Amino acid sequence: MEQVQAAGTLTGRARGPFIQTPARRRRCYNCIMTGRILIIDDDQRLAGMVSDYLGTSGYRVTAAYTAYDGQQRLKREQFDALILDLMLPDADGLEVCRRIRQSSDVPVLMLTARGDAMDRVVGLEIGADDYLPKPFEPRELLARLRAIMRRKSNPAVANETTRYGRLEIDRGGRRVLIDGEERPLTSYQFALLDALAAHAGRVMSRDALMDLTKGEQLEAFDRSVDVHISRIRAAIEDDPKKPRRIITIRGAGYVFAKEQDR
Repeated sequence: MEQVQAAGTLTGRARGPFIQTPARRRRCYNCIMTGRILIIDDDQRLAGMVSDYLGTSGYRVTAAYTAYDGQQRLKREQFDALILDLMLPDADGLEVCRRIRQSSDVPVLMLTARGDAMDRVVGLEIGADDYLPKPFEPRELLARLRAIMRRKSNPAVANETTRYGRLEIDRGGRRVLIDGEERPLTSYQFALLDALAAHAGRVMSRDALMDLTKGEQLEAFDRSVDVHISRIRAAIEDDPKKPRRIITIRGAGYVFAKEQDR
């Protein structure tokens, strides 16, 4: 899958999911509209490609190329989610997010090319719902948008935090922490861990896990559940070679330990 780069170009094959062929446009006409999205990004080419891609999934996308224009549109129109670039020509994206949060609870997905972890922390603290660094895969953008829109529509689930010994799963922030320290996981890996934890003590087959996380699939098309499990273990286990949180049951699948850190 091609990635969207900071300058709005694609990597990989010359023709990617953002190229809107006549056939793709015809499919868009038959889409069931699933929500209105506002993207605020001064990279017009990237904004156009994102709009085309999300349009194939049934979203109606409006683009604004300055912070001022984006904020004015938010005042005049109703949107279901906002994609906000961190670096805009007339304002800092973090400040824009702060202003928006003073009057709106629209789900906000922030984009950045800087790759600074502090930007992510500050962005989430001032009200962003999620954070995606450039370059990114369009499938991941779509999955993260769906996730933050779902959480906003179901606050009880969004605010839920569950602890398993030293392990903490924060569903609202889509974060995983060990002893209060965040451990990085992709959106799909978080969904996979969350599915295992929700069925703690039960053996979950690979097929069952794929079914439970199908709404969050990002990399599952070309990578196995086993690879993702190994990466989750690398993030949350004290010794990934001797896992105590996610146990392999040969010939059956995986089980998330009900009791941990004993």
